[in-house]
Amino acid sequence: MNNPLTTDDAVREVRVPATTVWRSPDSPRDVDEPAVRDQPDMAEWADAMGPEVRLGLHGRTETQLLLGEPVQVLERQDGWSRIAAPWQASSQQQAGYPGWVRTAHLGAPVPVRQGASATVVSRQATCHVDGGTHTTLSFGTALWVAELGETTAALHLPDGRLGEVDLDDLRLGHKNQQPVYGAGDVLGTAAQFLGLRYLWGGTSTWGLDCSGLVHLVLRSFGVLLPRDAHDQSTAANVEPVPLDAVEPGDLYFFARPGQEPYHVGFATSPVLPDGTRTMLHAPEGGELVEDAPLSPHRLETLVSAGRVRKPSTGRELSPR
Repeated sequence: MNNPLTTDDAVREVRVPATTVWRSPDSPRDVDEPAVRDQPDMAEWADAMGPEVRLGLHGRTETQLLLGEPVQVLERQDGWSRIAAPWQASSQQQAGYPGWVRTAHLGAPVPVRQGASATVVSRQATCHVDGGTHTTLSFGTALWVAELGETTAALHLPDGRLGEVDLDDLRLGHKNQQPVYGAGDVLGTAAQFLGLRYLWGGTSTWGLDCSGLVHLVLRSFGVLLPRDAHDQSTAANVEPVPLDAVEPGDLYFFARPGQEPYHVGFATSPVLPDGTRTMLHAPEGGELVEDAPLSPHRLETLVSAGRVRKPSTGRELSPR
């Protein structure tokens, strides 16, 4: 079925493996050049930044969008587009997470709205693009299936392209199907990112922040949570859980007195008899994703817990 939105120039899809959403077109620094090229190199960008340089992203980057992710274009200016990202809900803007991306990173949506879909479930997957080139896809990338082979899937890419990915790197599904999963699957998926360095605004395999980790992992199971920790804590599909009743896979939320939650992570065990709580999370400040007991500071700022409800019917998320 043709997608009528392909004729609407205000609706685009990300055509590169990942694009960074910036606070403004003036936000990127010289060191950020690999991320804003017409064909960005996210690995080069991430590898070039030490801890202090990464801290400098605060107030500059907002989030990241993956290949095939839809956006609403609100404004265009000198090679940049101001967008709203509907898969990343935000209290900042009803249409979706706002910010600026390079216009070259956006393309025409695929002309498909039904059928089989595929989600990248490996930390990275090689995609062979028609024309003889190849690129690396991030975990969580969701695309429509064009054709299935014995060992690979041909996937629809924006701008009328096709890409071939090994089936071993994908989870196949359907728009009307919800993946079967449990807490162990969620935590096992999150554990793929242990040792990955924190990246402010990161929602990809090249770097994650705390809420980006939670959002991306659950998105891979077809569940959409808002982008930021404070919005996740009050989301309609997150049920409050008493702190003494936490189970593995639940979410811990942290806040300073009188403020909204600023940090989130996955509980990885019930509360132990000695009061110890363990959490898999992306610590702020440029540290590595870890699964560890909560420090005294974390315990002092722990304010609530939540359990993510599965969709009752069908998938909340599938390619457009």
